Amino acid sequence: MPNPRTSRPGQAHLHRDNQQWVFDYIIQQSGRTYHWWTDDDRALPDSVHAHAQVSKHLGREGLASEAQARAKEEAGDTTAALKSYWAATRSLVKAQHHIFDVNDEKQFLYDRMRRCYDKVRELCPYRIERIEIPWEGTVVAGYLHVCPDVGRAPLLFYMPGCDTTCETSPDPTHNLNHQRGLHVFSFDGPGLGQSNMRGIKLTADNFEAAASAALDVLVQRPEIDPDRIVTYGGGMGSFWAVRLAATDSRIKAAATKSSYCDKYFIFTEDSPRYKRLFTFLTQSTTEEELDEAAAGMVLDGYMERIQCPTLMCTGEYDHRDPLDEVYRLFDQMTAPKELWVFADQFHPLSFRDGASLYEPMIDWLCDRLAATEMTRAGEVVYIEPGSEGPDSPTAYLKRRWFEGL
Repeated sequence: MPNPRTSRPGQAHLHRDNQQWVFDYIIQQSGRTYHWWTDDDRALPDSVHAHAQVSKHLGREGLASEAQARAKEEAGDTTAALKSYWAATRSLVKAQHHIFDVNDEKQFLYDRMRRCYDKVRELCPYRIERIEIPWEGTVVAGYLHVCPDVGRAPLLFYMPGCDTTCETSPDPTHNLNHQRGLHVFSFDGPGLGQSNMRGIKLTADNFEAAASAALDVLVQRPEIDPDRIVTYGGGMGSFWAVRLAATDSRIKAAATKSSYCDKYFIFTEDSPRYKRLFTFLTQSTTEEELDEAAAGMVLDGYMERIQCPTLMCTGEYDHRDPLDEVYRLFDQMTAPKELWVFADQFHPLSFRDGASLYEPMIDWLCDRLAATEMTRAGEVVYIEPGSEGPDSPTAYLKRRWFEGL
């Protein structure tokens, strides 16, 4: 952890650093740096016993997957090679993410990740094009996943969360968006991925500004229908997607999942890693400077500016999204809206048997593009554990578990 006597931008010593040993103990016991309250298995290798080990041991997993991919490619099995290069990319993204300094180790892991992802692009059955966007004297970037055989089509503007980069979605081996005829642009906004490596720091409001600059470039592309652009975000990507919908009228619908509330909650009541991460993303020099930047990361004053249909999703007990706060923000919105509350769930959300939430959220966006009527406009859908979706017999139009009992 940073020395309090030698702090520098992005490396300010925080009060939570004084309890690093507690954080390391939880990591050793749970195999996770966050989401400890889920029933899922360990997310980290068994060899990880402290946060400082995460990047090395995930990095080794990524390099092993890369070696397997290379062997499969040399054997002529390009389909298997693609899957292994994709696995390597994801491991290396996670490995470099846990280093809160652009040092030699982070640069090594990031470069190897980009090398693996270039192989993914080479072997992928459709075109993945890197788009560089001039912005405020620098360059932001992302990847355009061109849906094959559709021509001019709608665009999904994908906002990655603060734990990821633009290389991590969509899945090129099983692109659910292409199955629905959508082009996808995945974006490294300020503080994320390539922007991070270029020293483009995150501020309270520059993520959505950079995203709008990316849209300026994307709407000029012949493949993209500029009148049919939607956005999706999960985690902090959800927060930025809401801000983009509020500030750019080209967004025709937004589907979002969590991280709506004041950043006090994610910094103080969620895993201690998030305040350390945001110190790095914002390049704050002191804890006070970070708190000042985070004070502007709010949705108050933005919700009522949204004009497009918007879906919000949250866990009933998500540490970063107290339910009363989510309802307060939801009620500020005057545009067509819908909120799905997942009973007894926290930050990761899923339907029956762990089924992903992503697919029904994309279907919701496609329904908005098709001008399908919103039968639950303005409603909160309370989704009981084991439900198959918002249309399930165990999904109810109510806000609290005890209503109707």
